[in-house]
Formats: sequence, C-alpha cells, structure tokens
Amino acid sequence: MKEIETIHAAGHVLCHDITEIVKGQKKGPAFRKGHIVTEEDIPVLLRLGKDHLFVWEKKEGILHENEAARILYEICRGEGMHGSDVSEGKIELIADRDGLFKVNRQGLYAVNRLGEMMIACRHGDLPVKKGDRLAGTRIIPLVIEQEKMDKVRQAAGPSPLFQILPFQEKKVGIVTTGNEVFYGRIQDTFGPVIREKLAEYPAQVLGQTYTDDQKEHIREAILDFARQGAQVILCTGGMSVDPDDRTPGAIADTGAEIISYGAPVLPGAMLLVAYLGWEGKRIPVLGLPGCVMYSKRTIFDLVLPRVMADDPVTAGELAALGEGGFCLTCPVCTFPNCGFGKGRR
Repeated sequence: MKEIETIHAAGHVLCHDITEIVKGQKKGPAFRKGHIVTEEDIPVLLRLGKDHLFVWEKKEGILHENEAARILYEICRGEGMHGSDVSEGKIELIADRDGLFKVNRQGLYAVNRLGEMMIACRHGDLPVKKGDRLAGTRIIPLVIEQEKMDKVRQAAGPSPLFQILPFQEKKVGIVTTGNEVFYGRIQDTFGPVIREKLAEYPAQVLGQTYTDDQKEHIREAILDFARQGAQVILCTGGMSVDPDDRTPGAIADTGAEIISYGAPVLPGAMLLVAYLGWEGKRIPVLGLPGCVMYSKRTIFDLVLPRVMADDPVTAGELAALGEGGFCLTCPVCTFPNCGFGKGRR
C-alpha cells in the first residue's frame, strides 16, 4: 500500500472500502476494495472527505484480483458460455445455450487445492438453460503472484474446465412390452409419460411398438427401430427380475453392449443402459423401470439429458450416483435444484 493525494488517484486500485453515510437514507460502501479509481470518481471521493487514499502499488510479477479473475475465467470457459463483467475480483460464467453442463472435476479439484483462489460451479451432468449462471471465480487476496497463476493453468490442464454440450436432434423409438397392454387388457400409461419427457428436448418420436412378452418379439421390435433410423431406443415394461420379465434378455439378444443393469438410484434401480452397434453408430438403448411411469423424477431424468447430448454413460458414473441417488419425493419438486442425482465422483 501507499498513500497518495486523491486528485492524483485515477488509475490506482483502492486497498480499502470507502463508506458513504447519508443521514436517514443509507450507510454503505460507495467504493469497494479493489476498485480502480476513475477521473469521474475523484469529485465524489473529495465530497466524501477523502483528500488522501491508500492504493495498491503495482509491482512486477504481482497481479491485481481483477487480472487474476480473468485468468481463472479463461481456464474455465468452454464453448456455449460467456463471462460477466469483473466485479470486486469476481467473474461469473453464464450459459449462451441450452445443453448438458459438463465439469472437468479432476481439474477443478486441482485448482481449488492450490489455495488463495477459488472456482465454484453448479453440479455437472445436468441440463442447463440459456441465461443460467454456471460458476463464479475469484482469488482470495487482493493481489497474487504471477507464478501462482501460472501454476493454475498447469493444474487445470489444456482443456476448459467447463463445457455445455448442445442437445442433438434425435429420432426416438419406443418399445412397450407386456401381454396386458399388447392384448388390450389395460391402457398404456407409459407412452404419454415418455413423450412428455422427450418434449423437453429436440426429439422426434418415430413411433411406439407394442409387443407381447416373447423375447424374440421384443428383440425384433428393437432392431426394427434401428432399421428405421432410430438414434435412441426406449424400452418400457418387463424390466424387473421376475422370470416372465423378458426385456433385459431381449436387449442383450440384439447384440447390444450392456453397460449396466441396475443403478444405485431410487426411484430407478432397475434401469438398463446398453449401446447397440448399428451401421457404424452406437445407438443408446434404455430399459426403463416402471417407476418412470408414476414418479415425478427418476433415474430417467439423470440419463436422458446425457443421451440427448451424445455424452456416453459409463458403469462407473452410474455407480457414483449412490450418494445423492435417493429422491426425497418432496411435496414441491425443485429438481434439478436439489440433491437428487448429484453423486460424488
């Protein structure tokens, strides 16, 4: 710090807050620590009785908090987002488009472990809307050494810490199994729920095929949608472990790679995730448990955004959903602004 006359303060950085008190109206900071004084500020400061100011003395190799915040912003920003103006050494990242928010968790942890700086973000692997606030960055002190910010870049790695994967237009086939529906004994109530979920994304439903409980018929219905050009195939019904539930076996018989049958999520434990190789492509095939039909939020809400963004789902990622995978079925649902599905990875 050094003390200078206020009339010569333009371009200098304040080292302390300056409070303004107006009787009966306000008491608060007129200028905050870290503010860069402008020519227009000088008359205001003089009216506040500040003939002298304590300012930061610029030194080689030392960065102001605003300069450091820009570096943190640069290592965070991926495609589909922009930064706010710098305010008190903080920059926020804001979504430019709808999509799936992805976080490089290893890089984020490495940066935050360095100390004297921070990056805080919303949970990854969940959908965001254009205009959503994604993250905020800043250093903790007012100034920081350049060499520490150089280490930040190394810790973060070559790729941005955050990305927004845009949702892709997808042709979707729905296979509904079960003798009770196929023979008209009960009305299908699964299809309307699936269509409502898909309406949140750029999805085109190719059709819905009803089959009985014969495994070969279920298998053929899945493959028929692949022939029609389906890019996602959703199977409903017959997903439990009862002997007459044939859907998991039918999916396996298509030759699809089974990623996981079961997930540590309630509602949604009986989810099956598979990928069917077809004409050089990998078509996601999901076996949806019955809870998707009647529960407001389930494992389907965690997996569908990733499928629609062409983000492959792994068995390890599903296993990590155990912590946070228990939906509390709140009277007023606030998902995704809650703990559901936010496993520790």
